[in-house]
Amino acid sequence: MEIHLIRHTAVENPDNLCYGFAEMSLRKNYVEDFKLISIDQDFDLIISSPSQRCQLLAKHFQLNYQTDERIKEMNFGDWELQKWSDIPEDEINPWYEDFINVKAKNGENLLEMQTRVSEFWNELISKENINKVLIVSHAGVIRLILQSILQFPLENMFTIQINYGMKTIIDIKNGLISIKKMNI
Repeated sequence: MEIHLIRHTAVENPDNLCYGFAEMSLRKNYVEDFKLISIDQDFDLIISSPSQRCQLLAKHFQLNYQTDERIKEMNFGDWELQKWSDIPEDEINPWYEDFINVKAKNGENLLEMQTRVSEFWNELISKENINKVLIVSHAGVIRLILQSILQFPLENMFTIQINYGMKTIIDIKNGLISIKKMNI
């Protein structure tokens, strides 16, 4: 099975707002960003995050896709759409110190996100008679998938750069997983 993971294109966020579950518009010239992406139509299965910033990409390429809630970005709860600099220090500092276990009020922590992404991933790779898959999602989701494959410490996941509008290609054959390309 060959799995193509693509991150949505750049968002319009001049105020440096915290966003994950919240809808965030793509850049004004997002169609120009789409022109830089190469996606073939030869997929057995296409799954998108339900976030509009991901679905717009799938719609642009006229892909026959389904959505899955489990591949949404992190839920930042009450912090969603607040400026990072406006989040009270007594709330954000504990998260900066331990983003794996600490979460925003009404949000989720990284372990909770990892659980839902892992459930999705394990279900996907257990499917039979699927040769090629496209997943349109978010940097956090893609990092968690790579973390599950490479088994590096969770606290290091943000050291992996996942660029807007770029693909990561993973190949699974005979139980062996290889990362063929990143940020292409």
